[in-house]
Amino acid sequence: MSSAIPRLVVAAPSSGAGKTTVATGLVAALAARGLKVSPHKVGPDYIDPGYHALAAGRPGRNLDAWMSGPERIAPLFAHGAAGADVAVVEGVMGLYDGAAGRGELASTAQVAKLLRAPVVLVVDASSQSRSVAALVHGFASWDPQVRLAGVILNKVASDRHETLLREALEEGSGVPVLGAVRRAGAVDTPSRHLGLVPAVERSAEALRAVREMGELVGRSVDLDAVLALARTAPPLTDAPWSAAAEVEALDGPRPRIALAGGAAFSFSYAENAELLAAAGAEVVPFDPLHDERLPERTAALVIGGGFPEVYVSELSANAALRAAVAELAAAGAPVVGECAGLLYLGRELDGLPMCGVLDTAARMTPRLTLGYREAVALADSPLAAAGSRVRGHEFHRTATDPAAGPSPAWGWRTPAGPHTEGHLRGSVHASYLHLHWTGAPALPSRLVRHAAAWSRERGR
Repeated sequence: MSSAIPRLVVAAPSSGAGKTTVATGLVAALAARGLKVSPHKVGPDYIDPGYHALAAGRPGRNLDAWMSGPERIAPLFAHGAAGADVAVVEGVMGLYDGAAGRGELASTAQVAKLLRAPVVLVVDASSQSRSVAALVHGFASWDPQVRLAGVILNKVASDRHETLLREALEEGSGVPVLGAVRRAGAVDTPSRHLGLVPAVERSAEALRAVREMGELVGRSVDLDAVLALARTAPPLTDAPWSAAAEVEALDGPRPRIALAGGAAFSFSYAENAELLAAAGAEVVPFDPLHDERLPERTAALVIGGGFPEVYVSELSANAALRAAVAELAAAGAPVVGECAGLLYLGRELDGLPMCGVLDTAARMTPRLTLGYREAVALADSPLAAAGSRVRGHEFHRTATDPAAGPSPAWGWRTPAGPHTEGHLRGSVHASYLHLHWTGAPALPSRLVRHAAAWSRERGR
């Protein structure tokens, strides 16, 4: 089986060059032409795919070679891009930056090679002219297997500035310029302690920002040249990833698993829910900011990441739902919390009451905890069997006290020695560790089986 989806990767020399603006703008501009555009994001980030999804009208999907494994990148891409006319893949950090100490693993360059996709380099040209040619030449020649096939100049000051940049690149790099984007504050998206404000929180403002990105890129970039470049990507021979092929489907009634969402819990990977459904669950979303009850017949609860610290007052005020979550956990139903879910399940957050399922208190701190982790499950839980090994990532500015309960969820090694993290209590598994379940499909299968067993015991 082969997949001949036209595709390209949008990369940059470093963070802050404007990848998200250009990638989102490309998705929006191509969609405005009537094309079906499949948006993807290299790495674990949840926020950029939210803007991609607004621009494309279909889910933004992550391609993370650390969490999912390099062997799954092309299949996951083919799955997510099915039915699309073109795919745009936004990179992470600088083109060649990956997991620390792991060479090219999880870098944009590695993903581009796995996808056999041409790369377009977004260059912040705000403080340079002829030097841009040396920069692009260096990135183009660093790894001959990476096909750097085009440049988009960003933050260009004037027509004269653009002329100098184009002349330098024509003379010294051999890489064609596909567009020059002027400085435009109108399309800036607001940021806070973990990066951009998620699109789900901004509603009308986010839609306007995406539209303006599309208009800016549409008038600044040669879209015909971009499409022609994307069509040079050769067919992929990998079969599309299939959730059904990764899990063993449950026989019997489908247990209902409630999945937290909304503005406070907007961090989730689409494939995680797809794996739960393929394993036999009925996945039902709910919003802890507004829903005062869990979905009827809930047999398990998954609360992913997000920004509960921003909505702590509203979450605390919804006492009815907090009580329902505590009651479900006390009854022995499987409950899984990742990062924001951990905070919500704790006793309090920044001094305000949360669900009280776990005896831990959380607070905002000035310190950013960020990085990939290779962890092992320290005890059996409804999510993971003791000894299970997973790869995930942490990304938060909060801390819990205690950081680990009497029975920690995960353990991993650090330069300072062994480290334990998270909480296991009864049927509850809560941790700061974010997981892309495509890299550990035994976890959703196990969760569904535990939910089904609990549901049978309760006669649900």
